[in-house]
Amino acid sequence: MRIKKTLLAAALGAGLLSAASAHAALTLSVDGNTVYDTDLNLTWLANANLAASNTFGVSGITAFGLSAGRMNWYTAQNWIGAMNAANYLGFNDWRLPTVTDTGTPGCNFGYNGTDCGYNVNTATGEMAHLWYDELGNIPYYNTAGAGGQSGWGLTNTGPFSNVPSGLYWSGTEYAPNTSHAWYFLTNNGNQYALNKSNGMFAWAVRPGQVAAVSAVPEPEAVAMLLAGLGLLGFTARRRRLGLR
Repeated sequence: MRIKKTLLAAALGAGLLSAASAHAALTLSVDGNTVYDTDLNLTWLANANLAASNTFGVSGITAFGLSAGRMNWYTAQNWIGAMNAANYLGFNDWRLPTVTDTGTPGCNFGYNGTDCGYNVNTATGEMAHLWYDELGNIPYYNTAGAGGQSGWGLTNTGPFSNVPSGLYWSGTEYAPNTSHAWYFLTNNGNQYALNKSNGMFAWAVRPGQVAAVSAVPEPEAVAMLLAGLGLLGFTARRRRLGLR
């Protein structure tokens, strides 16, 4: 009986460890400058509005008298270019997030699983993946098209700082009209396109991992992990790790 209980506790503990790992897709770098998405093998700036404070010599970051960090699409591309010219954090392959146009060219607006609208197919947008899948935010409209669902909005920013609730440029032009580019709206989960002359925020990303990172597990994952260790009776191990 004692052996069975030990095996059961070990199995439960292993399950809790797996659950904790499943929620650890975003990891903050040791220096705090970047966040790595292990799902997409993509590195984001930890400061989601770096352009408001660090322009790399590019003018026009506060164009149109809008809030700091907002710029048109062309200025956003120039800002990215300046980052790469400065070899920011040791890399010159920074870019804006991408959007993949699926179905017929342009917006296939919908409330579930398309490339445009709400509850989009998150494989179509890197920001959509981050906002929906990694941060777990809820859009204004549910999949039936009913607005104002409970808990909607930018309620979780994870390990990131300075995440404005507003429009963010992608680096992808809008195929039916290249004077437009795709965007993602962080306050309600909308993915669509607008004229490149509009003022939006810019969030730089790059492929791969920038540097060694330290995991930032979610609080509930930590709680489950501790519970699993308690069931296994690893008192001595917990003392060595400083867990109480």
